[in-house]
Amino acid sequence: MKSITIIRHGKSSWEHDVTDRERPLKTRGINDIKLVANQYVKAGFLSESIYSSPANRALSTCKIFLKSLKISENKINVVEELYDFDGRNVVDFVKNLSNDVNDVMIFGHNNALTSISNIFGDVYIDNLPTSGLVKLNFDINEWKDLKQGTTEFIIIPKELKQ
Repeated sequence: MKSITIIRHGKSSWEHDVTDRERPLKTRGINDIKLVANQYVKAGFLSESIYSSPANRALSTCKIFLKSLKISENKINVVEELYDFDGRNVVDFVKNLSNDVNDVMIFGHNNALTSISNIFGDVYIDNLPTSGLVKLNFDINEWKDLKQGTTEFIIIPKELKQ
C-alpha cells in the first residue's frame, strides 16, 4: 500500500514585482494553510517523506504546514521537477520514488495537482483550490506501478470556514 498527500500552495500575491518562482503568499493563503494543516492533524495522518516545489509560494506553504504538524523543516526535500503545471514531471517523480517509502506528501501547483487527483483518485475534482489537500491511496508495492487508486479524503479551506 502506498499513499500520496498532495497540497496545492496557498493563495499567492501578485502585488510584488518578482518572477513567478519568487511570488510570496498572501495573508489569506497563510491562514488557509493553517486551517487545512490543523484539519489534517486532527485526522491523525503523518507522512514519511515530504517534497516541495522550489517556488517560494509552495515552499512557504510546506514550511507553514510542517510547523502545524510539529515536523522540522529539515525533513523537506526540495525537488525541481515539482515546479510543474501539467503533472507529467510530478508523475515521473512519484514513479521513481524509493519503494522503502510508503507515504509521501507533495507541495506543488495547479493544473498538475488537480490532474493527478483526477487521474489517480476515484473522486472527480473540478479544481483543487489554493491550500487544498487530497490524500490518495494505492494498492501497489512499487511506485513504478502507479495506477488509479482511491481518494481517501479531500480538505478544502473554504469548507472549513463555514
